[in-house]
Amino acid sequence: MEQKTKVNAETGKQELEITREFNLPLELLFKAYKEKEIIEQWMGTKVLKLESKKHGSYQIETTDPKGNVAFRANGVIHEFIQNQKITRTFEMENTPFGVQLEVYEFQKLTDDTSRLRMRVIYESVEQRDQVLKLPFAAGINFAHNRIEEIMNKIK
Repeated sequence: MEQKTKVNAETGKQELEITREFNLPLELLFKAYKEKEIIEQWMGTKVLKLESKKHGSYQIETTDPKGNVAFRANGVIHEFIQNQKITRTFEMENTPFGVQLEVYEFQKLTDDTSRLRMRVIYESVEQRDQVLKLPFAAGINFAHNRIEEIMNKIK
C-alpha cells in the first residue's frame, strides 16, 4: 500500500511534521476531525467526549471484544478555527508517553483537494523517538486512507 502520508522527523528534534494531500474538499476534510460519528468511523474507536471548540476537550477509548479498555486518550482543544486550524493536547493514559502538543493546519488546494499539515511536539526527543519505533507512520497513513474513503462516501 502506498504511503501517501509523509512523516518527517529531523534528528535531534522533539517534533514530527506529518503532511497528506487528500482528494477531498477542505470542508469535508475538516469535518472528519470535528464530528464525533465520523471520528469513530475512521479511528475505529469510541469517542466518549468531544467539544469541537476553543477550550473544549475530548476523550477517546478503544476496548477489546470482552469490553476491557485497551487504549484511552484525552486532551484539551486550545484553538479551533473552522476549516483552518485545530491546536490541542493529546495524552495516552497508562503509557510512558507524556502529553504532546498537536497543531493541525488545513489548506484548500483546489475545490476538490486539500492538505493537512500536522505538527506534533513531544516532551523530549527520546519520547518522539520511542513513538517512531512503533508502527506509527503506517498507522497514520491507514487512518488517513480511512478518512478519504469515508468522506468520499459522504460527498
